[in-house]
Amino acid sequence: MSGNEPHGFAGLLALDKPTGMTSHDVVLKVRRRLRSPGAGHLGTLDPGASGLLMVAMGAATRAIPVWQGGEKTYEGRAVFGVVTASQDLEGEVLERRPTQALDREALLNATTRFVGDLSQIPPMVSALKVRGQRLHRLARRGLTVERAARRVRVLAWEWMEVSLPEATFRIRCTAGTYVRTLIHDLGLALGSGAALASLRRTRSEPFGLERALSLAELDQLTPSLALEAAAIPLDQALEVLPEVTLDERAAVEIGAGGRPRVPRPPAPIGAGPRSVVMRGPDRRALALGELIAVEETGDVLVCPHVVFPWAVRVGRRSSGAAGGWEALSEHRA
Repeated sequence: MSGNEPHGFAGLLALDKPTGMTSHDVVLKVRRRLRSPGAGHLGTLDPGASGLLMVAMGAATRAIPVWQGGEKTYEGRAVFGVVTASQDLEGEVLERRPTQALDREALLNATTRFVGDLSQIPPMVSALKVRGQRLHRLARRGLTVERAARRVRVLAWEWMEVSLPEATFRIRCTAGTYVRTLIHDLGLALGSGAALASLRRTRSEPFGLERALSLAELDQLTPSLALEAAAIPLDQALEVLPEVTLDERAAVEIGAGGRPRVPRPPAPIGAGPRSVVMRGPDRRALALGELIAVEETGDVLVCPHVVFPWAVRVGRRSSGAAGGWEALSEHRA
């Protein structure tokens, strides 16, 4: 584990968030417990939801967009016959409707309409901002504002146990999907109404709950043991991206703010500012950026958009006796 390097631990920490806490509450605990003042989470879980919350620490916070778009898997329980203001059982009950005509076949048939590409209007009780204000704060003041519909995708929706008027489910969907809105909209389509009773996130691709720490374990373990148990170093976490391996000259040039020219690698060209990870000769992640083709020569420019602190250090010291690649390698854990 690289927790003793001069810039502190850089990577992701897998936590199992309990119900009753906000995602920000969990991040504050990580900041205090692991002395990581800039830590931030990858995707919000509502206070009433539990499960996987990935927290970025150190320089990994600069790479958060790399992982935010991963598919999510949730398990939960829905209650039919009720419509609430928040689309879950935490909110004010607006209607109660009969469920005698609802059966398993009707439920399964209606669910097929909510698998695939969908247009979803985010709920008022959410952390989204409209004109600079959080929707849930407006909702607490009794206000309702227009929200733009968003495109989401439900890749799979499985009902695990159906004991109406309740049923448990598993949903795999794209980032940004509101599961309670799916349940609410399904209830309206059935005519019975429905609200989310419980929700647990089990995966945020490519990460799962397998190594996640509970907050009790986070409190009990020393910082080094907590990182050993549930942390993913930045070098490993960035394996989700295509990469280009630089020689020593190009690696030092990256740290000095340059855009080295290298032979064309098997990585996407012009795919965006965090589409490729640039690694040094020892395969350590140095920067995120994109590759720009140089048509007349057939090679590419390596254009960094996020340069990690250890790479900058090497670039600044490259002209000194202790500079170059050796200056970085001697600090590897």
